[in-house]
Amino acid sequence: MGSDALRSEGYYTLNDLSFDFKEYEGTFSICFWVYFVNSTTFPSVILHQVHDDVSESAPFLVISDNNKINVFPVLYLHEGASATCMGSWTEVPHATVDFEFPLEKWVHIGCEVCPNYIRLHINGEVVGEKSMSSLLNKESNSNNLKGITLANVCGDRNIVQGYVHNFEGFHTVSSIKDHHLKDPPLKLSIDESSVSEVEEESDGVWGIVGGKASCRRNFSLDVVLSDAFGQPVHKDNEVFASLVYADTGAPVENTTDDEAPLLTSYDGIEFSSCERPSKFLLGRASFKLRISQLSSKCDNRLFLIRFCVPKLGNYPFLQTDTRPIRCISRSRNSKLSTLVWKKSTHALQRLNLSQSSAIEEVSLERMNSSHEEKTNPLMKRFRVGLDKISISVMTEPNLKQSGVECNSHVSTANQVENGFPESLDDRSLNEEADDSPSESSESTGERNSPSNNMESRRYPISDMTIFKYCLGGLAERSHMLKEIAISASDEDISALAYHVSHYSGCSHHGNQILISKRLIEDGTNLWMAMSPNKNHVPWERAVYEIEEKFMKIASRGSRSLSRQDFEILRRIAGCEEYLTQENFEKLWCWLYPVACVISRDWVNPIWNSISPKWIEGFITKEDAEASLQGSGGFQEPGTFILRFPTSRSWPHPDAGSLTVTYVGSDYKLRHRLLSMDHIYRSERITDVKPLQDMLLAEPELTRLGRVIRRY
Repeated sequence: MGSDALRSEGYYTLNDLSFDFKEYEGTFSICFWVYFVNSTTFPSVILHQVHDDVSESAPFLVISDNNKINVFPVLYLHEGASATCMGSWTEVPHATVDFEFPLEKWVHIGCEVCPNYIRLHINGEVVGEKSMSSLLNKESNSNNLKGITLANVCGDRNIVQGYVHNFEGFHTVSSIKDHHLKDPPLKLSIDESSVSEVEEESDGVWGIVGGKASCRRNFSLDVVLSDAFGQPVHKDNEVFASLVYADTGAPVENTTDDEAPLLTSYDGIEFSSCERPSKFLLGRASFKLRISQLSSKCDNRLFLIRFCVPKLGNYPFLQTDTRPIRCISRSRNSKLSTLVWKKSTHALQRLNLSQSSAIEEVSLERMNSSHEEKTNPLMKRFRVGLDKISISVMTEPNLKQSGVECNSHVSTANQVENGFPESLDDRSLNEEADDSPSESSESTGERNSPSNNMESRRYPISDMTIFKYCLGGLAERSHMLKEIAISASDEDISALAYHVSHYSGCSHHGNQILISKRLIEDGTNLWMAMSPNKNHVPWERAVYEIEEKFMKIASRGSRSLSRQDFEILRRIAGCEEYLTQENFEKLWCWLYPVACVISRDWVNPIWNSISPKWIEGFITKEDAEASLQGSGGFQEPGTFILRFPTSRSWPHPDAGSLTVTYVGSDYKLRHRLLSMDHIYRSERITDVKPLQDMLLAEPELTRLGRVIRRY
């Protein structure tokens, strides 16, 4: 082995990879982590055999251009391993395995060399072996073998751009699996499920409203520091964000007013992102950002936000970029009506699809409609965002709230006093208090405010907690709810849900808070049942236990999940053969809200419907779009597909929501979120129309489409 420095816990370029076998005789093992940058091309010789008595090097570890990894025999130890040109080595017996080597991802490689065999390990598992007994050079001696060095020797024709971590050589063959688990390398990434207030345009570019202080909008996301197994790494480090050009990576200039191009917001105050990094909390760092520089001011170039951790080193795997960003200007007073496709104000139900844009799942914004407020004093209007389907219902002044817990968790609906719930099992925060003074006595805020029945006792969750939750990103909100759920009572959580809904102006936040305690408890119990020792679990075994729990929550004869559904869940979890706790938490935070929504009376029938199949399992946005386009072009206008967005996880306010993807009259694909307010109230309204009838009553939705899977 080389110097002790080469065995440190740091990171090195692939050119530094070297093993000197002056101390070994015939049997040895090597192992290391390797990371290839995106520009790497194959075939590539990762390790050469270099001998003092041979002028040319011979290959030892090779990645071929047909996705094969090859380990070749050792000079002098095996007769077939004569030092010749590279072309003749394909005829030499060697260990080989088919493996599509990923770029920009850490992979652990191990090799065992013995007189009788050579063996290849990938990510701690034996994947290839070749017997060398027939090639054993009986005339070899230890002096020949001791002079061999394995190293990365880059020539003009074969340059491998990559990095290695924790590479070591051993005189035994039993340490590779242990080495795989010890000191895994790190990687910085963006949790795209945490991205909020960002519009995804048709070309995949993020559209963000920026510019002057009066126009630009906040958007938020989380950055994750994890090891090669996907587990969060608890390091006390800071993450810096900067705005760069997507084509060159050069920093974006300050505005003409000498304002920093990227700003971060703390407690409502803006700072240059370079001055205020974000600290990791349990392996996550949350950012709330604004962009002051416009693409139109920079020759219409696209931007990227680049995140890095300088204290850990300037490596490509310790920095991560967002998708390309187009920063546009928009007047802060420009508002789009939520009452497009308006029906009679005397209708009991009404579906309103805002035709603001064709993007999916955008930010929640308060939309004013004074006309609707004055038309009928009993017609309560919900706060909805752009591209939301808003469902309004006529309410009775004395109507009590319905529960937001999953039906499988509620045995008896508890009675509430003065309209405010006494427990988690019977409450809803779906209506917005009307701003009209004439209606204040009947507003939901008046009827359901905790102050009406809790004046005599102190509110146990502080105003600062409520304030921090309203301003925090998804990671911070998740962390807060996990801490609160441990000790808070159902009444405390109910009150927190009310106040957050009230001050944020969005009842959907309250729905996510109300399910938090059971989500955390059920998720913890399920993980402990699957993995008592908190180790990773084989996916093929875990997925059936997850399905069983899902069906119990969704309740009432809920249909089982398909193989395609399992594949979507695996993508959401971000795992492959094994499910780690971090993978499971990602999956559970998406699946639990979906199961709760499916359990509701308004959605359960269409989930269980076989003919027609209203919801064909879990599908991605791309699958829905491909199904509506078809091989011969777009389907007829009005064709639509219902799906659960895969990008919205608890505690995102839209977690569990349904989305309608449909072909517009202009033959463009559009995506609209259904507001979940109505779902949480449907159990208490006896004459509510079925969801499928309300959808088909809309002029732009005429026929149900079929899903064509791409896998």
